[in-house]
Amino acid sequence: MRAPDLIRFARDAATGNRLRTSLLVLAMAIGVAAVVVLTALGDGARRYVLNQFSSIGSNLVIVLPGRSQTGGFNPGNAITSTPRDLTIDDAQALLRASAVHRVAPLAVGTSEISAGGKLREVMVAGTTADFIEVRRLTLAQGRFLPPGDWRRGASEAVIGAKVRDEMFGREQALGQLVRIGDRRFRIVGVLASTGQGLGMNTDELVIVPVALAQAMFNSNTLFRILVEASSRDAIELAKAQVAEIVKLRHEGEQDVTIITQDAVLATFDRLLGALTLAVAGIAAISLAVAGILVMNVMLVSVAQRTAEIGLLKALGATGATIRNAFLAEAAMLSAAGALLGFALGHAGAALIRQLYPDFPAFPPDWAVLAGLATALTTGVVFGVLPARQAARLDPVQSLARR
Repeated sequence: MRAPDLIRFARDAATGNRLRTSLLVLAMAIGVAAVVVLTALGDGARRYVLNQFSSIGSNLVIVLPGRSQTGGFNPGNAITSTPRDLTIDDAQALLRASAVHRVAPLAVGTSEISAGGKLREVMVAGTTADFIEVRRLTLAQGRFLPPGDWRRGASEAVIGAKVRDEMFGREQALGQLVRIGDRRFRIVGVLASTGQGLGMNTDELVIVPVALAQAMFNSNTLFRILVEASSRDAIELAKAQVAEIVKLRHEGEQDVTIITQDAVLATFDRLLGALTLAVAGIAAISLAVAGILVMNVMLVSVAQRTAEIGLLKALGATGATIRNAFLAEAAMLSAAGALLGFALGHAGAALIRQLYPDFPAFPPDWAVLAGLATALTTGVVFGVLPARQAARLDPVQSLARR
């Protein structure tokens, strides 16, 4: 039997029982769609986290108070007490490192901002003029904090977009006087809206000079120090130089944790990449279930078409021809289910992106190809047993069962 004849035979057999065929194709489609959607979620989470970390700046080395005993990063170390706190003098000393381009000390706390009878709680970040460059922030209006002595600072503030909208509405915010805690500040700039990200929401942030923030919170401790290396190739050198400078200033004690942006990104990339593989494996189980369904349906088909098989053998069809015909039917049904699942999976991923525009739920190419290949392979492999059973039927006995 020629290939076109095999295809026609498989097509006629599939369309002869439309309900059975539809259920089988649907089962295979659900398996492939599950692989596509779940891997889109897993890979989307990986991309989202990497994008959020990348948005905090480039070539970053972050100095956190507290020593991680394992050499890794524990978020709790960012706020623990240490034998010696990070200070403004520590941050300024890092500017001596040859691999360091910019340094932005950061003191963080919460306070209340009030203006025109309105009051709300905000996160206050005390920093310096280089913070906007280190964090790659942009201004919607006005200017950022001016450069100058880090131990002093003018009573000027830069506010986030949401703070501006809630405190001033349609009024002009620039030049307005506000009270933050027990101090008065003049608004000199408004940050462009960036939304919620990892770390802090800049839309709800108020930025003031670091010395005034420390005075406001009655603390000389820095929350962290952001260091921008002179280039991507200089990140590891900058990390080593920063560690050495801090160690010398802290009487030989390595009592800080220093992490690089690349190390954080690599860690999250590995973790979320493994998660994507895990969910893909879980989803692939549904393809195995669909394959078993293919086998059961094909076995039933063999039992129902015994007389037809006997007639084909009586007309000269060989066992190999019968086997190939049933395998072609299994492959055709699996291919139809795989293509339908491909379309459903991409539609599901598109729906997720529509509902959550910031979440890049795009299925990775390898997962789509693996899902399609697994569906086809599963259908054919589980179709072998029914095909062999059909090929072994005796034509005389098959015709006698009619």
